[in-house]
Amino acid sequence: MTELSYLTASELAPLIKNKQLSPVELTESLLNRIEQVNQSVNAYITIIPEIALEEARHAENQIMNGFYKGPLHGIPIGHKDNFNTKGIRTTSGSKLLYDYIPKEDATVVEKLSCSGAIMLGKLNLHEFGGGQTNTNQYYGHARNPWNLSYTPGGSSGGSSAALAAGLTPIATGTDTFGSIRLPSAWAGVYGIKPTYGLVSGYGLLNLARSMDHGGPMARSVKDLALMLNVMAGYDSKDPASIKAPIPDYCENLNKGIKGVKIGVPSYFLKGLDADVERLFKQAIYKLEGLGANVKEIDIPELEMAAYAGYVTVTGEAANLYQEMLQESAKDFNLDVRIFMETGFLTNSNEYIRAQQVRREMTEAFKKAYEDVDILIGPTAPLTAYPYQSNWVQQNLEVMQRLIPFTSPTTLTGTPNLSVPIGLSSEGLPSGMQIMGNHLNEKLIFQVGSAWESTNPLGGQLPMLR
Repeated sequence: MTELSYLTASELAPLIKNKQLSPVELTESLLNRIEQVNQSVNAYITIIPEIALEEARHAENQIMNGFYKGPLHGIPIGHKDNFNTKGIRTTSGSKLLYDYIPKEDATVVEKLSCSGAIMLGKLNLHEFGGGQTNTNQYYGHARNPWNLSYTPGGSSGGSSAALAAGLTPIATGTDTFGSIRLPSAWAGVYGIKPTYGLVSGYGLLNLARSMDHGGPMARSVKDLALMLNVMAGYDSKDPASIKAPIPDYCENLNKGIKGVKIGVPSYFLKGLDADVERLFKQAIYKLEGLGANVKEIDIPELEMAAYAGYVTVTGEAANLYQEMLQESAKDFNLDVRIFMETGFLTNSNEYIRAQQVRREMTEAFKKAYEDVDILIGPTAPLTAYPYQSNWVQQNLEVMQRLIPFTSPTTLTGTPNLSVPIGLSSEGLPSGMQIMGNHLNEKLIFQVGSAWESTNPLGGQLPMLR
């Protein structure tokens, strides 16, 4: 059961297609593992075994009768609990939405369902996506499978924990301040924040609309590419959705990176913990060994990223949740309430200045990509924190260190892939973010796939200790 739980979607797909593995058998195996492990990891808020098995039987019947939809057909999936799911409660990690039952699916959920993916349940998150530790006083903290006393990162901590614990082969996440990339890094999995608007945000319970990105999370780059092939595309129901050609994101995964020009902004080399610095330097050396040309560059505009990101997200969140905050402030997790209420202090001049900084950063990134193909940096300057009794203060302190690393590409809307780069001296994963220009996901996946071939975690799995 454990071996089956840790196969990737791209490993499971040919077994299902060739009728060597039943979607029902796979789904039952994962549901059994969830029953055994989720109590410790707390990755799922809502588990739907009856619905999952019904979907699995339907997928199996289709495949047995020669109707195979593609590589996600019959593959179980967990959805972050801020994507609307028709008839299934969607809490966004909040007490205020404990009984909220959507009447329709989010576009992302609908697309993945139409591809034949089987929903196992809804995954834990930091309330409304408003934090980076996945502390949650109402549904319980998600736990890092590498060490259960540690945070898996947030806000998509349930997604990363479920992947690392073998509770689903693929998952959805959302990213506003790094909420796909950080938990991917801290749990030793893979996650991409695509170009803004490439994946529909319709049916997503937002935190800050101009910064929110939906994206895939998985245990391999190929799985992310398979998911993005399904998730990407224009959606008339989402005003921010963009019309752009959708390539086959799997096309160049085996192309290698010989001659690829990679820039390392000096901005991302400041304030790193010793383990992160060591692992990132080793990663640069390995990338050069794969044939890439790596050089340090300077993008001074990034120095304003934390300011612009914080002003934008808190300002937009305060506006979006103003009525709830006024009527039900006591029902919010305290750290999220403090975070959102600081947005009430944002005046129009500050918000406008933050948007000016966004434009300046966007132009600076464009200029950088005239000289290099890809940018890289550590996903976070530190590895996962142990949960502390004063988790409210802890979350705010963690955000202060992380926002400078994760906010630049959410502000610019450019794609960003987080990949594992190794384990710290304490046995905790660390990550590297691979950044590209707008709509350059194919090249990002190409670099990420080449990196994955180095086996950065050495085949090690969490011991759920």
